[in-house]
Amino acid sequence: MDKDSPAGGVRGTRPTVTELRLSAFRNHRGAAFPLTPLTLFAGTSGSGKSSALQAYEALARLAAGDGLRDAFPEPEACVPEWAGADAEGRRGFRIGCTVDGPAGPVRLDLAVQAEPGLRIVGERLTCGGRTLLTTALRDPGRSSVQAAWLTAGSVSVTRAPLPDDRLGTALLPLRVAGRTEGQLLVLAAAEQLVVGLRSVFACDPQPRGMRRPVVPGDGRLHGSCDNLAEVLYRTRHQCARRHARLTAAARTGCSGEVAELTVEELADGTLRGLLGRDGGRGTPLARLGEGELRFLGLALVLLTGPGVLAMDPATEVPAAYQSLTVLADGFDRCLDPGQARELVLLAAEMAARGHVRLVGAVSDASFARGVNGVTVVDLVP
Repeated sequence: MDKDSPAGGVRGTRPTVTELRLSAFRNHRGAAFPLTPLTLFAGTSGSGKSSALQAYEALARLAAGDGLRDAFPEPEACVPEWAGADAEGRRGFRIGCTVDGPAGPVRLDLAVQAEPGLRIVGERLTCGGRTLLTTALRDPGRSSVQAAWLTAGSVSVTRAPLPDDRLGTALLPLRVAGRTEGQLLVLAAAEQLVVGLRSVFACDPQPRGMRRPVVPGDGRLHGSCDNLAEVLYRTRHQCARRHARLTAAARTGCSGEVAELTVEELADGTLRGLLGRDGGRGTPLARLGEGELRFLGLALVLLTGPGVLAMDPATEVPAAYQSLTVLADGFDRCLDPGQARELVLLAAEMAARGHVRLVGAVSDASFARGVNGVTVVDLVP
């Protein structure tokens, strides 16, 4: 955890999501957003910045094998207000993305029916101008879609039914033999897309939970950062270099002098975090402001990785082939401009090293403009 370079990786070889498409999703219509290593969606309430992160996270969950209901717990809310129903009363939404990597740009486009029932009604996987996979709902009475994927052998395509509540691309490695040139291309593109999407950690630090002492567990940081003290204990003992970097960040994001970040064990066995002050004094994290706690939580996320974050990376794929992406809705919430700028500078540093990619949502991106490596996407309601 203390290495400062990607584990054995060469930059540019890792599958990464480079475009998010919201063709018809909530208040977005025909939208395509380029994604760089550090992208901030900026806009007022109702501009659609949180919707963009929701769509990204949903695609990541589908790529990891989750069902539609887990990826879209409130699917009706994802349907644009202007989207009318067809003759059978069906309404839905359309999203997609592009993942760049060794196979070249791989595009996924997905059409989801939300009403009257939740199901995938169309999926298309393309690479290099070739259609590798298509699915379509042929019989509304069946819980499956008809899929066709490239074979390029004695038979040009293979046709078979796939479940209508799972991403077909994620199922291809179980269905494609990989004997022909076409099948190998399909497998390479599917793997690239799945790996590029899967390594996602969605976080939104919640100060109320972060103030409570925590019971020691597995030492993996939750998305709400409510077990911050537990993870600080782990980084202090196992990741000295990263912990020192976090302490340095705390000096810029927390008020007063900060000598160290430490943890004490209480009489009941729980742990609480402290800001160590000069002279041996300590300020419990429970006494910090909401902005200070959110700053510490986000800084810790940016400085760690899949081994510390409570996420399910693609363990069957070498770490050098993966790229961690942090999704941070309300990235600037409760932060003053100075805290927000220090945090985005830290994010830019880690992104430049290849440790992490960040997609965040902010209400005002003025603190980030002019920072090298930051892309700001301005949204208007």
